Amino acid sequence: MQRQTKEYDFSDIEQKKMTAVEQSCYTIINLPTDTEPYNEMQLKMDLEKGETKVKIRSLEKIIHMILAGERLPNGFLMTVIRYILPLQDHLAKKLLLIFWEIVPKTSPDGKLLQEMILVCDAYRKDLQHPNEFLRGSTLRFLCKLKEPELLEPLMPSIRACLEHRHSYVRRNAVLAIFTIYRNFEFLIPDAPELISTYLDGEQDMSCKRNAFLMLLHADQDRALSYLASCLDQVTSFGDILQLVIVELIYKVCHSNPSERSRFIRCIYNLLNSNSPAVRYEAAGTLVTLSSAPTAVKAAASCYIELIIKESDNNVKLIVLDRLIALKDHPSHERVLQDLVMDILRVLSAPDLEVRKKTLNLAMELVNSRNIEEMVLVLKKEVSKTLDSEHEDTGKYRQLLVRTLHTCCIKFPDVAATVIPVLMEFLSDTNELAATDVLVFVREAIQKFDNLQPLIIEKLLESFKDIKSVKVHRAALWILGEYATTIPDIESVIKEINMTLGECPLLDTEQKLNSGDVNESVPTQTSTTTTLVTSDGTYATQSSFNTVSKSNKEKRPPLRQYLMDGDFFIGAALATTLTKLALRYGNIASPVQKNKFDAEVMLIMAGIVHLGKSGLPSKPITNDDKDHVLFCLRVLSDRTAHIIDIFTQHCRLAIGEMLLAKEIEEAVHQKTKEKSGNAVHTDDAISFVQLEGDKSGELGENVFETSLSQALVGGRGGAGESLSGTNKLNKITQLTGFSDPVYSEAYVHVNQYDIVLDVLIVNQTNDTLQNCTLELATLGDLKLVEKPQPVVLAPKDFCNIKANVKVASTENGIIFGNIVYDVSGAASDRNVVVLNDIHIDIMDYIVPAGCTDSEFMRMWAEFEWENKVTVNTPLTNLADYLQHLLKSTNMKCLTPEKALSGQCGFMAANMYAKSIFGEDALANLSIEKPFDKPDAPVAGHIRIRAKSQGMALSLGDKINMTQKGIQSKVVAA
Repeated sequence: MQRQTKEYDFSDIEQKKMTAVEQSCYTIINLPTDTEPYNEMQLKMDLEKGETKVKIRSLEKIIHMILAGERLPNGFLMTVIRYILPLQDHLAKKLLLIFWEIVPKTSPDGKLLQEMILVCDAYRKDLQHPNEFLRGSTLRFLCKLKEPELLEPLMPSIRACLEHRHSYVRRNAVLAIFTIYRNFEFLIPDAPELISTYLDGEQDMSCKRNAFLMLLHADQDRALSYLASCLDQVTSFGDILQLVIVELIYKVCHSNPSERSRFIRCIYNLLNSNSPAVRYEAAGTLVTLSSAPTAVKAAASCYIELIIKESDNNVKLIVLDRLIALKDHPSHERVLQDLVMDILRVLSAPDLEVRKKTLNLAMELVNSRNIEEMVLVLKKEVSKTLDSEHEDTGKYRQLLVRTLHTCCIKFPDVAATVIPVLMEFLSDTNELAATDVLVFVREAIQKFDNLQPLIIEKLLESFKDIKSVKVHRAALWILGEYATTIPDIESVIKEINMTLGECPLLDTEQKLNSGDVNESVPTQTSTTTTLVTSDGTYATQSSFNTVSKSNKEKRPPLRQYLMDGDFFIGAALATTLTKLALRYGNIASPVQKNKFDAEVMLIMAGIVHLGKSGLPSKPITNDDKDHVLFCLRVLSDRTAHIIDIFTQHCRLAIGEMLLAKEIEEAVHQKTKEKSGNAVHTDDAISFVQLEGDKSGELGENVFETSLSQALVGGRGGAGESLSGTNKLNKITQLTGFSDPVYSEAYVHVNQYDIVLDVLIVNQTNDTLQNCTLELATLGDLKLVEKPQPVVLAPKDFCNIKANVKVASTENGIIFGNIVYDVSGAASDRNVVVLNDIHIDIMDYIVPAGCTDSEFMRMWAEFEWENKVTVNTPLTNLADYLQHLLKSTNMKCLTPEKALSGQCGFMAANMYAKSIFGEDALANLSIEKPFDKPDAPVAGHIRIRAKSQGMALSLGDKINMTQKGIQSKVVAA
């Protein structure tokens, strides 16, 4: 198996300017994956007799061997000590530090190798070397040593490095002392006192930071004493030291609340630091230390300034999340309400996601005191989008429309000032923004009776400028439903005649095509020019320029839609005209009524004749023709029941729909608020003293596990287990029980990575040397680091953790093997092939919601589609839908009321989103014969996604769940 290595880009570093150490690191990091096997004899000769460059290259090869998991040949360690250790070349020194870090330093029985005594003497000489780089590099290397026998002779030299003239040596000496004190306190028991004395006399900021960091973790009392002595000078310190000071204040004040008054002023001062990182940490610390309104306001203002001034969008989003977390605190929300206008300053950021989060936060904080100011700001933002041509301008405009819509519904007093602004969007080329405006207009005109005249007036003014057939169709419905007075109805019919053109439609179009209509006659313009003839005299020449416009440019918008073959708007127009005629007949005189009826009937009959004439690019469909003819019959018969449906029930239906939408949003908001703080009475209690350590050496929290098992037993079965059974469900057996090495893995899926906790058991009576877990991935998965080899005694076991990074939502496979050497055997390495681990896509998909217009837009944009045939023993349409929603983590967008009742078919739209922001759409179309009650559900599911992997993976998941149901039925 090829060894995967991490690639780094060094293209910005000129090779000639690279130091020797940089060249070494560059060589090792970019190790080729197809390295040839090494010749041990030649390698040993190069180490003994080669030139310096050859020796360095040989040392690099040895490092490659060790990193690849191979054992160091016998005698090579002493060869390196004899021929490489005396070299004074800086590149050789650096490579040696890497070599000593990774080479085994103990014998199989755990004792330190005798050769390491010679190495220890070399360390001591390097710690006394006059070159500051060698001293500092050696000190950094000593931080990684875990053998106290090697460190003990070096302690005097390490202490002496604290007094070196160069800051690079001093700060690495502090780090070395800190690490040694933390791991082997007996080697330097007076380290806190030594560093405290050193800190008082140190001037370099990086050295002071390392020393203060050590005192923070080793002796907080000394750190506090130093901080108290220079509390007034904190603002003049460097940012790296200020960050450690903030960390110390946070820890001290949480462990001893009485110290808050002593240090809170220092935190206030650090809010004005020159470093954004310090200001960010100080603001977070200030909020945790004090809940006073002044503290919350200062922290929130600091966050807002950071968002505005920082150019990185990731930083903006992170700080915005902190602001949102502040808002979720009940006592902080009122303070943030006064900062709504400051928060809206973040809208200057060009990123759409930042703007979206900002508007959502502002809408949750706005109140009746500042809603008018917020509306003014949003109106200015709307005017800015009209002159901008950024790629996200259309989406941002749509976002502003929705925010203004929410403002008007939440605060009706501002609706009168917002409606004229939003009506300007009806003529926008962005169809989604115009559609959102009409959604707002529909809701506003239904809820606010006093605004109906204003909305109808503005809608009529913008009607002729609308550029989208969908927007025109929705506008016709609103005008037909809410124009109830004689002036309004007459204004609507006048506007319709202007946008439809001269009637009858068919005759006008035929004359237009034949050229008999006056408006189709070309216009002539006369131009006169002065020319010079060949004999030098002047002459004038007149010419007539014929200017003719195409028929398409002259047609009004509604007629053009019909000529393009879109007769669905003709059916919508017929419904609007029918509603207007029915209402007009109830309030006008009989003469006016008959005249109005004749006018609208002429329009509707003209639509049918035009559709059947063959002049449009597409003929009228049977559904549209039947609908227009039905409206004609309604006007001629005027049946009381049908009139009631047209004039009353449509209004009631829209009211019920808006009410259901409000209830759904309220339930969603209530669920969202409760989910953040949901604590069940039977949740396991976590005791810190009984928790397993992070390294896994102490095992699990035994008390919590037993408590979970007790609760499971009390609740009546393993099917309702809490944590124990759920964990067992995620365990994958990797090898067989008869294999020499047994292995199983617990797959823990986090948000963006997968942690494999692999158990390896040696079932033989031999010691397994260099037992290595080798893994590879298939799909958009990436192994973060290669697991290190281990040694397993007979019948011994160990746990190895491996991290896999997930980049996108699709099914993935992790496969590999376990390789090992048997102690004392001369044969080749042994290999045990592992079973594959399949990663489920459902771990990354969560239900989500979107509007119908967004669903249709994404459905049209996404290019990858996967059609899955329904193959299930289920006989109920609703049961299959619920099973599908549960198995795919998708949300049904079709209203529940539309899916209720007895029917032989069902169509539903579903939507979900991945944690990576990928969208998944699905359309369910199923049916069942009425005459066969026991017949299974039949139909298909169409899945659309932006990426091929997501569409295929979701389809595979549906097929897998269908097979699972079938197998259960067969087993039953």
